[in-house]
Amino acid sequence: MAVARFLLKAGGWIALIAGVTGIAMALWTSAQDVRNTQAAWEALLEQRELAPAFYDPAMVAHLPEVGQRYFARAIAPGTPLHKVARLEMEGSLILNGRELPMRADQILAPPHGFVWRARAGSGLIRFSGSDGYWNGHTSWTRFWLWGVLPVARIADTEDHARAAAARMVMETVWAPAALLPQSGAVWTQTGADQAEVQFPEVPGVEPIHLTLDAAGRVLEMTTLRWSDANPDKIYRLQPFGGRTLAHHTHQGFTIPTAMEIGNLYGTREYAPFFRARLTRVEY
Repeated sequence: MAVARFLLKAGGWIALIAGVTGIAMALWTSAQDVRNTQAAWEALLEQRELAPAFYDPAMVAHLPEVGQRYFARAIAPGTPLHKVARLEMEGSLILNGRELPMRADQILAPPHGFVWRARAGSGLIRFSGSDGYWNGHTSWTRFWLWGVLPVARIADTEDHARAAAARMVMETVWAPAALLPQSGAVWTQTGADQAEVQFPEVPGVEPIHLTLDAAGRVLEMTTLRWSDANPDKIYRLQPFGGRTLAHHTHQGFTIPTAMEIGNLYGTREYAPFFRARLTRVEY
């Protein structure tokens, strides 16, 4: 009996030590994720030009009508053409039909990359982490429940980088200077109010498709994204996109400031997973 009691106590201590060690390792790994995210954030911030060119409508005089219409609304003449945007947003993530409150900040620096840092959830379901893409260096999705339990940790795969790059080019509507032909964007008019925009400098991405209103505001953004967000969990090109809900002007740029986005946009299977409005924009 004495031996049995000793073994039970020893087993309890071993379990406790293992549990504490596991938590300590998780906290260390979570903190390392934060450090890596910050390093990428700072590297992308360094892409901001200190003395950018200023916008002149002559820069887009050769574009098709729909492109000229977009820039007439998106960039005021004389605006410094910063391509790096720092954003703050709030809204919700919709996961498995459940809508969770979300707050996030982001640095967007096309074609170099982006970092999106978010906190989401409520009650017992609270998680935080980041998505990122740094062209030629890394891409990742890393989220932790309460900073201890990993709920998503994917990094540095070819599939993930291709999917992340598609997200970045979709979000160029938040950085209109990155859509200029002088930045490498190639415009083709595909309808009375539609345009296709290609990004030759970004490998592995399909063109984005913009639908504008008569005033040049973006109503919809779509693309074919390399994604495994499908019932088969297989990476393939599939529709991705969303619609804008509001627009505002910041530092000479008029951009969508509220939007809804999801996988399989334009199909019967479409279900938005992201709704947000920008609360701060800085170029």
